[in-house]
Amino acid sequence: MIPQLEDLPDPSGKRVLLRADFNVPITDGEIDDDLRIRGALPTIQWLLERGAHVTACSHLGRPKGTPDPKYSLEPVRARLKELAPEVELLDNLRFNAGEEANDPAFVALLVEGKDLYVNDAFGAAHRAHASIVGPPKTLPSAAGRLLAKEVETLGGLLQNPNKPFVCVLGGSKVSDKLGVINALSQKADRLVIGGGMCFTFLKALGHQVGGSLLEEDQVDTCRSLLDTYGDRILLPTDVTAATGFEPDAEVRQFGRSIPSNFKGLDIGPGSAAEFSDVVTEARTVFWNGPMGVFEDDRFAAGTRTVAQAMSECRGFTVVGGGDSASALAKFGFDDDVDHVSTGGGASLEFIEQGDLPGLEALRGAPNA
Repeated sequence: MIPQLEDLPDPSGKRVLLRADFNVPITDGEIDDDLRIRGALPTIQWLLERGAHVTACSHLGRPKGTPDPKYSLEPVRARLKELAPEVELLDNLRFNAGEEANDPAFVALLVEGKDLYVNDAFGAAHRAHASIVGPPKTLPSAAGRLLAKEVETLGGLLQNPNKPFVCVLGGSKVSDKLGVINALSQKADRLVIGGGMCFTFLKALGHQVGGSLLEEDQVDTCRSLLDTYGDRILLPTDVTAATGFEPDAEVRQFGRSIPSNFKGLDIGPGSAAEFSDVVTEARTVFWNGPMGVFEDDRFAAGTRTVAQAMSECRGFTVVGGGDSASALAKFGFDDDVDHVSTGGGASLEFIEQGDLPGLEALRGAPNA
């Protein structure tokens, strides 16, 4: 068990360091989506209502250990002032190389003058960085509401999901999700695989994949997975392919084999319908990774169909953050699922490992 907010000493008059995940998309100084900022509000409000003085900290992007105006948290600070004017926000944690290096000197700087620590940054909890694993060594600590909800929801998928339990995985690389595929193959009733990663599986079945994304060094691994879990793994039976991304590129549907001058960029309409049926009939669904290059409308149909199926499913639906959450929002279905995770990589690592460095650190806090 990780300590909750209620496990903290009385926060009245105390100075609290809140590790939030304000790593939001920003274009030309404007925030594109403030979901992660709003996601921290229940924790912030709980602390403020009990008389705490809250200082928040977060990373933004990858500034490589030195200040970079491109990764300024100023737009976040302005939005936070609108939502919670009493809260202070430190500069981008990654402006200091000590953050990613988990430097004890940087940890000491962060906790100086602070009485309590709260981690509400699930999206960064898989990183053993200074602001994540350092403060619980000395300060009474707790998980914020967002972090606690993520752990409860994703933990439920692993421990006792209602059946049938369906997992839909997409994205570009098998190698990125191999651990997750192995973990979920043992728990899910159906493992639905689309996106760029499906072509390595199709190659393992002996099909030609043309110029599609392919990890040659993973073909044998995929063949082994199919041999072991073949009856649970559902692959596309047709694909939408194109000669390129140019506006005048030829776009065609093929079965599982693709000519050499085409590359698969989406699952085909038959597969989309089949995937949709499996999702809508499930009692529990976890989705991580788009079915194709959904940013281009020519190759968005597969991802849109899965997103719609998630919205229509009467079971418990969880979207694992990242591109899946972006797709869900793009197609207007983000309010129709039960849980949208704020951590893409953290969600996958938690499902694979069952734990994260940030959670382990909280369990070692003085008050745990």
